[in-house]
Amino acid sequence: MRILNYIREKAKSHYETFEHSNLKLNVLNALPFWIGAFVTGLVAVMYAELFSLAEKGTHYIYQNEKWMFFIITPFCFAIAWFLVTKYAPYARGSGIPQVSASIDLSTPVHHLKVNKLLSLRIILVKISSSLIMIFGGGVIGREGPTIQISAAIFKKINDWLPAWYPKISKRNMIITGAAAGLASAFNTPLGGIVFAIEELTKTHIRFFKSALLTGVIIAGLTALNLFGPYLYIGYPKLDRIAYGIVFAVMVVALFSGLAGSGMGQIILWIFKKKKVLKKKSSQVMYVLACGLIIAALAYFIDGRVFGSGKDIVVNALFTDNKEAPWYLPILRIVGPIVSFSTGISGGIFAPSLSAGASVGAFISSWFDHTDAEANLIILCGMVGFLTGITRSPFTSSILVIEMANCHNIIFNLMLTALIANIISNLVSRRSFYDNLKVQYISEVTADDPPGTKQVGEEEKKMDKEME
Repeated sequence: MRILNYIREKAKSHYETFEHSNLKLNVLNALPFWIGAFVTGLVAVMYAELFSLAEKGTHYIYQNEKWMFFIITPFCFAIAWFLVTKYAPYARGSGIPQVSASIDLSTPVHHLKVNKLLSLRIILVKISSSLIMIFGGGVIGREGPTIQISAAIFKKINDWLPAWYPKISKRNMIITGAAAGLASAFNTPLGGIVFAIEELTKTHIRFFKSALLTGVIIAGLTALNLFGPYLYIGYPKLDRIAYGIVFAVMVVALFSGLAGSGMGQIILWIFKKKKVLKKKSSQVMYVLACGLIIAALAYFIDGRVFGSGKDIVVNALFTDNKEAPWYLPILRIVGPIVSFSTGISGGIFAPSLSAGASVGAFISSWFDHTDAEANLIILCGMVGFLTGITRSPFTSSILVIEMANCHNIIFNLMLTALIANIISNLVSRRSFYDNLKVQYISEVTADDPPGTKQVGEEEKKMDKEME
């Protein structure tokens, strides 16, 4: 009996020791994700406030002395371009393709190459260049940049871990950082998670589900506590919608999906043609010309060509004027094409949403609809256009659902995303972001010897060991 008691006590002692060590290891593994999520929330809020101030400055000047944009816009475009070209070339664009490329290259072999895509310098240049650009009237958003900034924050925290610290997958850190960035930028936690699964990983979520969930939650709560409870769009009226609206939904899905994918293809075509501009002087002239084009569109046609376009979405959904003039969708498509093709820092998420809203508002004028039904068409336009660009139908649907708290129209939004995705695949089998990701991987691995693996097996093995 004494022997049995002794064995029982020993077993209990070993079990408690094991449980204690296991808990300690779990906490150590989770701590970098928690810290990264908290920092991401703080930075995202600061960036959003500065971005909003810059847009308000643009609107103030436009209301008082709009002729000044013939000077301000080209100047801001040139400064924003110079910062990126001189100090951080991989800070250009939205940032999402860079994050996707970093995930594919997140191996010890490509450690230095990932540093080119995600670093402290990238963060500083990304923020400063996009703020200058938006103040000058650039048609960009902050959501894509926030994703790259957040991924860089998580990546740097992973780099700073001491040698004795439990090994943590860099790939998982980058993915979680990107998802936390989107969640804090839009206040859409589900959207951040779906984005990580659909756009970034292309693999099973089981290897990092806990880290991803806690990262998104902490970043979202941090932003929520600083911003207060808010929706990116608000609560548009969506009651008493007739079943026959499905026909109009299919029409707006067709046009918005085609417009979104078409805009992406035009930007990629311009990038290809711009390669002939080898001289810096020629590149500067192109950037200045783009600035003058945006200023001229604002001065002679409509100032709504400026900025991210969130005000267009809000006005369409929350005022009695649901219709959009025929030229507004064109302006909201031409604006991002001109701005994004310069190679400055700036996202395409928000401009895509505003372009989709303008397409939806224009198409809703073709039908005799109530205000609630018009709101539905506008929201469907946003989903369709964003799907056309990203080729991520679930992410696009969930983002708009969370932005407007419109779960009662989920069927219509999903149908829009499905049709838009089919149409986009007919335009191009590869999405806008995938095309850019391939370009970034090609650039950072240009000096690799032939046959070098871009995605190593070490990281996958670490993921399985951490399961």
